[in-house]
Amino acid sequence: MATPTNPFEIARETLRQLAGRRIPPTPDNYLTLYHEIAGSKPTANAFPEPQLRSLAGALPKSSPDQLRLARQLDEAVKAANWEAYQKHLVEFIGALAESQKLSWSTVIADLLRQWDAKHPGLTAARKRESLEHVLASSGANPDTLFTRLQGLLRSWGQGRDAEKTDTPESADSEIGRNFPSTAADVDLLPELRELFAFTLDTAVASQLPEHPTLSGDARQLAKDIRALSGPAQLAEFLTRLKRFAFKLELLAEDQAQLRHSLLALLRLLVGNVSDLVLDDHWLHGQIEVVREIIDKPLSQRALDEAEGRLKEVLFKQAQLKASLVEAREAIKQMLAGFVDHLADFADATSDYHDKIESCAGKISSAKDISELGNVLGEVMRETRTIQINAQNARDELRATQQKVEASESRIRELERELEATSDLVRHDQLTGVLNRRGLEETFAKEIARANRHETALCVALLDIDNFKKLNDAMGHDTGDQALIHLATVCRATLRPQDTVARYGGEEFIILLPDTPLDEGRTALTRLQRELTKKFFLHANDKVLITFSAGITQMQPDDTQASVIKRADAAMYQAKQTGKNRVVSAD
Repeated sequence: MATPTNPFEIARETLRQLAGRRIPPTPDNYLTLYHEIAGSKPTANAFPEPQLRSLAGALPKSSPDQLRLARQLDEAVKAANWEAYQKHLVEFIGALAESQKLSWSTVIADLLRQWDAKHPGLTAARKRESLEHVLASSGANPDTLFTRLQGLLRSWGQGRDAEKTDTPESADSEIGRNFPSTAADVDLLPELRELFAFTLDTAVASQLPEHPTLSGDARQLAKDIRALSGPAQLAEFLTRLKRFAFKLELLAEDQAQLRHSLLALLRLLVGNVSDLVLDDHWLHGQIEVVREIIDKPLSQRALDEAEGRLKEVLFKQAQLKASLVEAREAIKQMLAGFVDHLADFADATSDYHDKIESCAGKISSAKDISELGNVLGEVMRETRTIQINAQNARDELRATQQKVEASESRIRELERELEATSDLVRHDQLTGVLNRRGLEETFAKEIARANRHETALCVALLDIDNFKKLNDAMGHDTGDQALIHLATVCRATLRPQDTVARYGGEEFIILLPDTPLDEGRTALTRLQRELTKKFFLHANDKVLITFSAGITQMQPDDTQASVIKRADAAMYQAKQTGKNRVVSAD
């Protein structure tokens, strides 16, 4: 019999041989016989997704740690990652064992200590009776035994009999010892309760517009805390609050994972676009902006800056690209017209050849000189006509060539301008920090943000010391490199939310949001130290670059001009008092 090769035939032959050999039709036996008939080998180390998913689903989920474990195991199963599954499970069991080990050791040590201690109203017999009662009633459940032993030891420490520690009434009494026992006591701090409710109702619920269930839970918790009365309700509220906090933690993890996935997708798209548009230089600036955003921690300030840059770049690019398209269309029209002229010239040439051929026939059949004169006159006229047409075609060809060259030059000029536009809209061409225009936009946003949040905003003006001597001694190229070096050290040393802009020449403006004046001065001093550590190299020689700075804090009645003027006066004072120092203007 031929060996079956079709999967259907192999399956049928497997069932037939199972029956013929009287082998139990278990999945393992079927799989073994199937591969034997097919001549293949069973797949080794196949990921047991159904079994692991079933195991994860059967685990208890009564605590935040258990819920987190179930979520981690589910993600590992989705990724078919056995190592991650094993790691999470082992870590959870290890942490649980360690926690139980430490807790039991503490309880046993406390039990031995309090057994020998003297407690008012408690004899050794009463202690033994209470302990035997707890062991007898909950010895089969370690968790319950642990909880009740803790309650028993607390009751001994307070000098009372805890024979009924395991009853619901005793649990309520435990709550009463940790929380107020009456409704009047619960209201001892009404301002704190109202503040907590306000936080839940506004600060938390308003941040969850896309999650109505959690938003509703926050508002309900705010409503319940305002109506609390008694320790039992407080204990129940705390339990619900813990569950709500754990849900928020899971939501934060989901948001972080979503953000990570979106950034990964964005990186993939940017990389793909970059590969596709190697010849489209007008897109390079946009791609670099997006790359700067996704390669750094996201912030609203960075997104606002990128949005402003992209809007202006897109507007300018639309104008330039339209001009580019017009120039190319003009070339197409000129070439089409030239082709038409060539066709007309070809037709005229063809007519000329036909007429010359006719004249040649007339010359051959001429009988006297008068007939030859007429023929020669016709030849001269036709030759003159074709000569004029050829000259016109030549002139049009030269004119078209000149127009094409002018259009190509315009195209190259537009492409260079377009390529430069992406980088020079709001940033300084040399140093890469903001230019005056970018500073004005950012300054307005920072002032508005500081007024809205009622936070401090410091403004500093930096000027490189002895910059003219540096230029004269080492050349302007070295001076430019020194400016680039200072800008680089500033970006590396300052915070991501701080702004660096080139104000003009060797002067730089630094905006320090959420920074009081003394902290701003400390930040500039730290920047000076970093600048002395990171030497500027010129021809492999170390060149020390220092700066003098004036710093001031934005006041409610300040404008951009007034605060910069005050910082400039402080900077001038720093120059006059020895340079390489920071002076604050109160």
